[in-house]
Amino acid sequence: MSENNINDQYPDLQELNVDNIKYKTLLTKKYLKRKPFEELDWHKINAFISGTIRKIHVKKGKKVKEGDPLLILEAMKMRNNITSPVDGKVKKVHVKTGDAVAKNQLLVELE
Repeated sequence: MSENNINDQYPDLQELNVDNIKYKTLLTKKYLKRKPFEELDWHKINAFISGTIRKIHVKKGKKVKEGDPLLILEAMKMRNNITSPVDGKVKKVHVKTGDAVAKNQLLVELE
């Protein structure tokens, strides 16, 4: 089947280029409405799961090194130690002990 026949038969086909190989596909509405990719910001620590803040080890202005404990997030009866992914200084703590947090909620910001 020639490319013109395919385009005539499926006018909504979109062209994608993956590793320099061209593909034609139909894109779903769900795909078209998806949230765009955002580069990970290592200075913003978000909750990876919904839960409850049980303990906060840092406060604004405290210097932290990679791996230092920031807080404890309890989720599904497990206590998760949230540690600093980078060296830095605490810019702001957005939660307090006892807060219920949602998945992806901002917990701590580092400078």
